[in-house]
Amino acid sequence: MPGGGGLVALNYIANAAPKDGTVLSMVTQSFPMDQALGLQQNLKVDMRSLNWIGNMSNTNEFIFTRKASPTKTLEDARRRETLIAATGMGSIVTQLAAVYNNMLGTKFKVIYGYPSGPEMTLAMERGEVEGRSTSNPQVLGPTKADIDAKYHFLIQVGMRKVPQYEEVPLLRELAKDAEQQSIFDFLSKAVVIARPIVTNPGVPPERVAALRRAFDATLADPAFLEEAERQNLEIGARGGEELQRIVTELIETPPAIIEQVARAVQIKSAEAAKSIKPGTGGE
Repeated sequence: MPGGGGLVALNYIANAAPKDGTVLSMVTQSFPMDQALGLQQNLKVDMRSLNWIGNMSNTNEFIFTRKASPTKTLEDARRRETLIAATGMGSIVTQLAAVYNNMLGTKFKVIYGYPSGPEMTLAMERGEVEGRSTSNPQVLGPTKADIDAKYHFLIQVGMRKVPQYEEVPLLRELAKDAEQQSIFDFLSKAVVIARPIVTNPGVPPERVAALRRAFDATLADPAFLEEAERQNLEIGARGGEELQRIVTELIETPPAIIEQVARAVQIKSAEAAKSIKPGTGGE
C-alpha cells in the first residue's frame, strides 16, 4: 500500500483495518521519532496506540563510502566534504548526517531523491556520490572480507556495536558530555526500531499476545533461519513488548531533550540528485 513514505498504510491500519489481529504492517522506521519531534505534519496516528508485534532486524545504521573515496574514516569526514546518497530530506539517513555535521564536526553533504538502495549504490558506482547508509551491511558482499575490500565503514548508530564491525565507531560512545549523550541515546533508540511489524489499535490483548509469541517462535525456527541465511538476510529478533517500551520512551522523552534533538537533526548541506527525475525519489 504505497504512498506518503508509509503514511497511507499506517492510516489504513489505524483507522480502517479490522481490529481482530488479521492485518499486519511494517511501519516506517522514522515515524516514532517524527512524532516525538513533530517533524511530520501529516502523521496523525499516535505510534503508542499501535500494537507492536516484533522486529526481524536488530542491526545498526551505518554510513559507508566506496573504496576509491578519500574519506576512509570519520576523521577524514571532518576534514573534507563527502557526498552521501539518501532517499529524501525526511529520511533517517539525512537526519543522522545532520547530527554528525552539527555535533561531530563532519562535512557530509546529502544528495537526496534516490528511490531505493540499489539506485544509491548505482550512484556511488557512477561517481555521483561517495557513500550511502545501510542497516544491512551483509548484503553488500558474500563475505565480510569481500565487503571490506569494496567499502569503508565510517560510523554506526545503535544501542551496541554489531558483531564483526567492532572497529567502526558507535555514536553513543562518542558523546563528550551529558547533553550529547541524551541526544545520541535518543537517536540510537530510534534506529533500533528498524523494520517493525505492528497490528492496529483495538485488537484484543490475548490476540496481540498470541501474535507476539508466534512471531518469536518463527524467528527461532531452524527452517526459517536456514532460509534467511541462504538469502543472506540479517535476522536479529526484538520482541513486541520491548519495541512497545522503546516507542513509548521515545515519544515521552522530556521536552528539553526533544528540543536539543530537533536542533541536531537540522540538515544544512543538501541538494537534490541531478540524475533523478522530479517526483520519483524518496519521501
